[in-house]
Amino acid sequence: QVQLVESGGGLVQAGGSLRLTCAPSGRTLSNYAMGWFRQTPGKEREFVAAISWNGRSTNYADSVKGRFTISRDTAKNTVSLQMNSLKPEDTAVYYCAADKVVITTRGGDYWGQGTQVTVSS
Repeated sequence: QVQLVESGGGLVQAGGSLRLTCAPSGRTLSNYAMGWFRQTPGKEREFVAAISWNGRSTNYADSVKGRFTISRDTAKNTVSLQMNSLKPEDTAVYYCAADKVVITTRGGDYWGQGTQVTVSS
């Protein structure tokens, strides 16, 4: 199976930036659609961003458009989420997801363990 590991989470002040990275530990991410989701205790898992298997198509939640950027690095076999102009409401555990076909608003076939992002006021 595909094993995903997220990194890059942490504590930042509002207006700051973080870059999350998703890397495989079992096999390459080639030919997989990838996405990022986030979840806060008491709330449903929320779609954040997705990128197609070839990196040519992206999709973002309205709440992060213009602030977050998802990208693939084929050479490093990683997927990243650049998070700029962070807001306290962005605070959540962020999860990386992979799917053999497509990332939907519900998620994908495989999930990482999550990384905490905390944005202070």
